[in-house]
Amino acid sequence: MITNDIEILKKEDMNLSDKIYIFDTTLRDGEQTPGVALTADEKIQIAQKLNNLGVDKIEVGFPAASLGEIESAKRIKERGLDSTLVGLARSLKDDIDAVLDADLEYVHTFIGTSPLHRNYKLRMDENKIIETSVSAVEYAKDHGLTVEFSAEDATRTERDFLFEVFGEVVSAGADFLDVPDTVGVLTPILTRELITDIKNNFTAPISVHFHNDFGLATANTLTAIECGANQAHVTINGLGERTGNCSLEELVMTLKSAYGIDLGLDTTRLYSLSNLVGRLTGVKMPVNKPIVGDNAFAHESGIHVHGILNNSSTYEPISPEMVGHSRRIVLGKHTGANAVKSKLKENHIDLNDEQFCKVFDEIKSLGDSGKCVTDDDLIAIAITELSSARETPIIIKGLSISMGANVSPTATVKLEIDGEEKETASTGVGPIDAALNAIRQLVQGTMDIELEEYNLEAITGGTDALAEVFVISSDSLGNTSTGRSTNQDIVMASILAVLDSMNKLLLIQRA
Repeated sequence: MITNDIEILKKEDMNLSDKIYIFDTTLRDGEQTPGVALTADEKIQIAQKLNNLGVDKIEVGFPAASLGEIESAKRIKERGLDSTLVGLARSLKDDIDAVLDADLEYVHTFIGTSPLHRNYKLRMDENKIIETSVSAVEYAKDHGLTVEFSAEDATRTERDFLFEVFGEVVSAGADFLDVPDTVGVLTPILTRELITDIKNNFTAPISVHFHNDFGLATANTLTAIECGANQAHVTINGLGERTGNCSLEELVMTLKSAYGIDLGLDTTRLYSLSNLVGRLTGVKMPVNKPIVGDNAFAHESGIHVHGILNNSSTYEPISPEMVGHSRRIVLGKHTGANAVKSKLKENHIDLNDEQFCKVFDEIKSLGDSGKCVTDDDLIAIAITELSSARETPIIIKGLSISMGANVSPTATVKLEIDGEEKETASTGVGPIDAALNAIRQLVQGTMDIELEEYNLEAITGGTDALAEVFVISSDSLGNTSTGRSTNQDIVMASILAVLDSMNKLLLIQRA
């Protein structure tokens, strides 16, 4: 966390508003993410969770787009949420009527103001843009609506004309002036200049709606807030057209942690809300997504894990609990001994030094092969080590499998039995059966063995999952023994499990 001294110093240089509003547009702009279409029931779920989070305003949709949009807005309104519900409308009477039909009391109306929008989309001159904007605001106010006016593509609009439009709509009764960076061309320096200029010329509250085309939406929104913007348009997971919008979770947590500004939101709900929106929209977040990504609080490097275990602030700017997330220690080739010991302790597994070294080496080896070792993998490896025979009179020294269509699988196995190497080949109905048949031949004269039970399980999903094999074997004297092994190769895991049970039987016979 940033120290209080730095927070105070930074705030002295800012023109912060007394109240900063969070205007969430996941259900409107977020739904305009290519390929995303939410049902009314899904919108209700998200709206309820946004309300529980504590956002000030929820843009529930674009009522003029369809009867379904009006109906979903009405159903959300029936939930009696504390958040203010907003409907989008072009600067047209019919669009505003649709917002009224949806039983909403707040309209977000917009019109393009840049030369590109005037000349190519709307084909209106400046006077017509002003006339249309004022007429829409006056009509909405006459019908009792709170009005937020957006000058679409404001950041590419001539400053004089932008201010003229803003001045006219404020005179007509607009309650909020919204500044959309429609194609995300702002930088923090340009944002500071623009928002400061607007703040110096208008007393109406300023709202910002910044897109993320160059990855600067959150940074630009923070800059706008520093310069006195009263409200930020955001979406969960930064969803939206093209590359999306300012991310709610990134903005809220940066304000809380780096600026010391608590907006009163229940931030412990952020991770679950992100997951819900990801599932409903089908837009899965990258693992390295700030705040809510799977790797946001994941650590593998031995140096990092050692620091985290002693004090989590060494490598985490905030605690995962603040956003309802959880810390994850990932095991792999960069893992240090401290991380493995911590994981074993969590799972109440006690190993002696020799056993731990074998487990640790196995994890390093798996990491070098490109596998990410899960907690379940670690537990299986550790249990295998705990249950392994104390001595190994029989050791596998070599294995070769040949198989193909219309031929019997053949296994060539080399074993060391009490220091003497033996080798043979055998066939079977499959590679595992062939290998076990070869082992039986090699141990004749040393012991007779029957496989009573064989269980194979993939510990995790994926083609690189560790195979865990558990067997029960018996000898001619009536002794039984278990054997266990974990390995990425199913055949090898099976052989090692059988050999483990055989070694235990030999130790029983020789006791």
